[in-house]
Amino acid sequence: MGKPEDREKKKKLKDVEISVPIVYGNAAFWLGKKASEYQSHKWTVYVRGATNEDLSVVVKRAVFQLHSSFNNPTRVVESAPFEISESGWGEFEIVITLYFHSDVCEKPLNLFHHLKLYPEDESGPMSTKKPVVVEFYDEIVFTEPSESFLARVQNHPAVTFPRLPAGFTLPPPGIYLTLFFVNYFFFVIMLLIKSILLIKLLAVPIEDESKSKRGDTKDHPLSQWFLKFSEADELLQFAAARQQVQAHIAKLKRQISMIDGQNQQLKTSSDQ
Repeated sequence: MGKPEDREKKKKLKDVEISVPIVYGNAAFWLGKKASEYQSHKWTVYVRGATNEDLSVVVKRAVFQLHSSFNNPTRVVESAPFEISESGWGEFEIVITLYFHSDVCEKPLNLFHHLKLYPEDESGPMSTKKPVVVEFYDEIVFTEPSESFLARVQNHPAVTFPRLPAGFTLPPPGIYLTLFFVNYFFFVIMLLIKSILLIKLLAVPIEDESKSKRGDTKDHPLSQWFLKFSEADELLQFAAARQQVQAHIAKLKRQISMIDGQNQQLKTSSDQ
């Protein structure tokens, strides 16, 4: 039997999803005059946050499985940034295994990336200044997360999950709560969310360098070559807003069902 506090930390939250947007891929530089038959490119393969956030809040370690021809082909990275750099001449598939913190998920996640060294247009001249960059966007979704996981990441920029706009809380269950109120609440929240998103899209962000954290890849040497996923980020904001409203609507409906059950019991008692 586990300790009560351990069981409390692992308590699952219904109707909640935590989404972690990630980008994985590689950047490869041709060595030009320094290239040899077996050392034509220097490359880096990585997993990063979609907008270069520190993923160590979720990821405990990453294991990169390289081609068997490399020395020590299994590379373990214990902290962010989760990446490795090597040199070689051939392209091959790399398996990236992400291991999560104990309160996140017990099962590791495998990502498969085909290392790309040469540009799509192989007839054109190669450049030592501009790398070949191949990246893929994905989302890691954790359903029914633990309370400790949610509490730990609720204000972290690398994750998105349902939350109410600042300053708003759900009303306590009351005897006069009806489906009409639920629909009205849904309508008002959607208007507020759209307004907030519009303000964010129009605002010019000012980044405080003093707040940058270890593991962020915003100042990464390859950051100028990272692909931009601004459209995906905007869609994520809308998806998070939709999840937020759906989760609280489900909660309100459960409260209504409980109230209806209590009213039915009272009615039955009064009839007797």
